[in-house]
Amino acid sequence: MIDNTSDKENSRRKFIKSLGKLGFGASLLTTAPSVLTAQEFDEEANEQTSSTQNEKPVVLNILQTTDVHCQVHPHDELFWENNQSVFRKTGGYAHLASYLKNERKKNPNTFLIDTGDMFQGSELSVKTTGKAITPILNALNYDLYLPGNWEVIYYKKNMQTLMGSLNGPKVCANMYHDLGDGKKGELIFHPYKIWHVGGIKIGFVGYTDPLVPIRQSPNYSKGIIYTKPEENLAHYIDVLRNDEQCAYVILLSHLGLSQQIALANSPDCKGVDMIFGGDTHERVRKPIVCKYAKVVEPGAFGSFVGKLQLTVQNGKVIKEEYVLDEVDPKKFKADKDLEAIIKANEQPFKEDIYKVIGYSTLPLYRYFVIENTIDTMILNALKWRLPQTDIVLSNGFRFCPPRTTPDHTGNIPVTNGFIFDMLPVDSTVRTGEVTGKQIFDWLEKELNNVFAKDASKRFGGWVIKFQGMTVTFKAYEEMGKRVQEVKVAGQPLDLTKTYSIAACERDGDPSDMLCRMKNVANTKNTEYTLHTTMTEYLKANSPVTPTPPQNAKVLDAPQTLLTQVFGVDYEFR
Repeated sequence: MIDNTSDKENSRRKFIKSLGKLGFGASLLTTAPSVLTAQEFDEEANEQTSSTQNEKPVVLNILQTTDVHCQVHPHDELFWENNQSVFRKTGGYAHLASYLKNERKKNPNTFLIDTGDMFQGSELSVKTTGKAITPILNALNYDLYLPGNWEVIYYKKNMQTLMGSLNGPKVCANMYHDLGDGKKGELIFHPYKIWHVGGIKIGFVGYTDPLVPIRQSPNYSKGIIYTKPEENLAHYIDVLRNDEQCAYVILLSHLGLSQQIALANSPDCKGVDMIFGGDTHERVRKPIVCKYAKVVEPGAFGSFVGKLQLTVQNGKVIKEEYVLDEVDPKKFKADKDLEAIIKANEQPFKEDIYKVIGYSTLPLYRYFVIENTIDTMILNALKWRLPQTDIVLSNGFRFCPPRTTPDHTGNIPVTNGFIFDMLPVDSTVRTGEVTGKQIFDWLEKELNNVFAKDASKRFGGWVIKFQGMTVTFKAYEEMGKRVQEVKVAGQPLDLTKTYSIAACERDGDPSDMLCRMKNVANTKNTEYTLHTTMTEYLKANSPVTPTPPQNAKVLDAPQTLLTQVFGVDYEFR
């Protein structure tokens, strides 16, 4: 009589192994022809573990752009080297396309993300309501998008149309349809996305700036309710980590670097590995290590690509490396197909975009937190147009790539297109009257928005810009103690006196508000806009020399401060 016990056991083991390949789990015990003993079960598990441990490492490439602001061509870029400004050409979507082709060729396991502000920032975008940018982005084959704070520039319906026209999926877990009376409807976009690759899952969850209705003109985001990430972030981390069993979780964010650092230090962020940030145009060259997650942000205007490389083995991420790659147009030649798309879309507007309206003798830039040549030029134009106004104001933001290259005249040309780069919204100039006390309190609030010790209270703007007034301040004092001295027309600020001011109107702001200053008296919209003011000023005064006059003077930091971020291992360069 032949003993078939060994053959039966071997057959049973082979059957169990085949089930394991489909899914090694609880169904094993109910579908097998007979139940293994505990010892046999352990042996099978050990055999499977041993086989998976022999898997070869797989390298994954996750690339990020952000805040390109429709800068489709190579442009001058500012770098801070050896304590001075250095300029060189970077960016351009056709050159970015060549960089991406190179990366995808080197590694097919490449995933490309843009984290916002892709439809606002240039004349081409304004003239086409963003539509000229869509085919460019689709040609680049992005795998995922997050809407930025400026995606609402053309109002909600156009935002939905533009984002919906993109081939790649979109995520955002804190933008809801407004049903009226403050009632939230459904999310406008999916909250998260999962990438299955290399035997693991990588989860992406997205959040944009909940302060959009305050930071932007309020009417832009009408019909949308924004919530803070803390309201549902822990829930989605739980979904990705536990329900979906993601091996790595990336939070896509358009909150600004300070806010992202604050979030990465909050328990709500537990379970997130990396925050891919945007909004403040910071250049993080090595991840900022916080309590619960690391934070990166890859500059702006298409000048850089953030690259995270994850090495995966046996179902786990065993190594991560991050670099900030510069898009050098000399190194990465323009992709001909994408160059043709850009040329065709720009052709109807080319004459106006490149029309020179004036000149500057100085490089034009907007990177420093306190004062810049671009803002100085804008303020000079406003004061020229409204010479009787005591104080003219310009919002503080890191917007617009530099312009530093002279033409045949030896001076730097300012074109119509560059006016749109500096001021994408052609707002009406509004005047009004405020007391010295209002000015003083407003300055304290504005400075706290930039330099608050609590990173979560720092908003993504820089020091407000002004002319007709000088302010001496301490950046790192307590709230209410920063302003040391204020003078208007060379005289100390009188808290009881009334002063005239001028700034731009924002769509949806109350009529008695200017530059976030409330209860402004006798407001009046003038016949001038920012664009007409700039154009007429340059035509009448070129070449201009917009030397920053140190109207805002800081006592406890360098005048050349390049970031509002402090207290972490980071420098802008």
